[in-house]
Amino acid sequence: MANVLILGANGGVARHATDLFLKVTQARLTLGLRNPSRLKNADPARIRVMECDVLELEGLKKAMAGQDVVYANLAGDLERMARNIVKAMDATGLKRLIFISSMGIYDEVPGEKFGGILDPYRKSAAVIEASDLDYTILRPAWFTQADEIDYETTQKGQPFKGSQVSRKSVAALVVKLAESPGLEVRRSLGVSQPG
Repeated sequence: MANVLILGANGGVARHATDLFLKVTQARLTLGLRNPSRLKNADPARIRVMECDVLELEGLKKAMAGQDVVYANLAGDLERMARNIVKAMDATGLKRLIFISSMGIYDEVPGEKFGGILDPYRKSAAVIEASDLDYTILRPAWFTQADEIDYETTQKGQPFKGSQVSRKSVAALVVKLAESPGLEVRRSLGVSQPG
């Protein structure tokens, strides 16, 4: 039974992932977010909701105590957040990280050049890739609200396929990765709906 820390737990993908963890696993969850009053605790026996600002290193280390997996679903100063996550994981001996980024960070989307808008995602991915963590970076396509789990993945260096994917699909992949510690380690996966 894994202990999973979800950073940015009020995000759309993270909320789907929380639901799936509760339905299909025995995992115990720590939901970290800057304003914990924004989330109600759906299952106090398996969920702990706590204040956690990823830009505050000491609090991040406390949130990581006793965890097996860190799943980060963040927005904002992503490069600094990634640096703090790596530092906190190194300090606490944690290895497994699942990190949500964006399609296009390697110019892998045929016919698209996203330019500087993706720099925060590129820089945060570079920080994680330079670490010694057992990371998996997920690069989802544009999100849909579809109530479906239907996705395919591409590896870094392969052309990205598709242009959209449901949040629920990305959440299902997060849960699968969290439950399978050796799956897709030190990989960056494009995630889209099969075309």
